[in-house]
Amino acid sequence: MTAADTGFRDRLLQGMAAAVREREYHEVTIADVVNHARTSKRTFYEQFASKQDCFVELLRETNARMVRQVADTVQRGAPWQVQARQAVEALIASMESDPALCLSWMRAAPSLGEAGRALSRETMDSFVALMRTLADTPELKAAGVIPPSRPLAITLFGGLRELIAITLEEGGDLAGIADVATEVVMMLLGPRPPGGSGSA
Repeated sequence: MTAADTGFRDRLLQGMAAAVREREYHEVTIADVVNHARTSKRTFYEQFASKQDCFVELLRETNARMVRQVADTVQRGAPWQVQARQAVEALIASMESDPALCLSWMRAAPSLGEAGRALSRETMDSFVALMRTLADTPELKAAGVIPPSRPLAITLFGGLRELIAITLEEGGDLAGIADVATEVVMMLLGPRPPGGSGSA
């Protein structure tokens, strides 16, 4: 891919993001996207096969950035309770920075058939891997914290995601759910006897 192609692609992804902020994904047209991107439909189809392909790629990049933001925020040498709070606040901050796009991922993506399901699995797997990585340190092991099993990590992330979605839909303040979200994380991922239900 040439530098020009990359530039057009990025502009179109940003155009899709701008369009989704204005209206629900299913109401967005390719004309909306190219108008925001200040380019043409011809250029759009040189980069993406369809509106859905562009939307899925936008969500994929957005979610990957969210995972990186959480990973970069957590101080690995801090007490595990502090790390739990940092991870929750970073996740909330990332979603709060672009609530319309966040809701599109959580509400519109599941309706996209196999592409949407693949995106959901990919995102879930990234967060499961992140949770297991963050918990896999000598300091946390010494405190009795062990990497969560995949089912436990999926349950935790799925619950947090739904809590955030409902809060956004109801016009609530995401910062207001940080306490309860941190409490849940600490309950599910905190120290437990070896061989407990949350172990790997």
